[in-house]
Amino acid sequence: MKKLTPRPLPEAAATEPFADAEEAWLWFWHCQRLRDSRVRLERSGDRAGRPCDPDDIYRAVRRLQAAGRLGRGHLLVLVRYGQRQRPPDPRLPEEAVHADLWRAGLDRLHRALADKGLVQPLKTGESGDGHGR
Repeated sequence: MKKLTPRPLPEAAATEPFADAEEAWLWFWHCQRLRDSRVRLERSGDRAGRPCDPDDIYRAVRRLQAAGRLGRGHLLVLVRYGQRQRPPDPRLPEEAVHADLWRAGLDRLHRALADKGLVQPLKTGESGDGHGR
């Protein structure tokens, strides 16, 4: 019988919080795209040394949804533009409402991620998406 032994854990690399929830959310979707392509995610390959796994971002969104802080409209917009790897453009009439939902959703996500140290804390006068909008 073959004895199974755990692989040694890699040394902990220095990590840097995301600048804001938008950066974290777009990174999450980038990782999802890689997963869908069956690419193995390696923490050491990330230039910035991310402070979490993509699943941590997903779980934060699910907790906000379960608590009623993110509604269906927020989620649809976050998913649609996350998959596109860009925020909605508020200058385009067809994306203006989406831009409002995007900002509101990211504001709530930023607060949840900041509480866990995954994004930079808000500065006075900034909205939760880190862009001061």
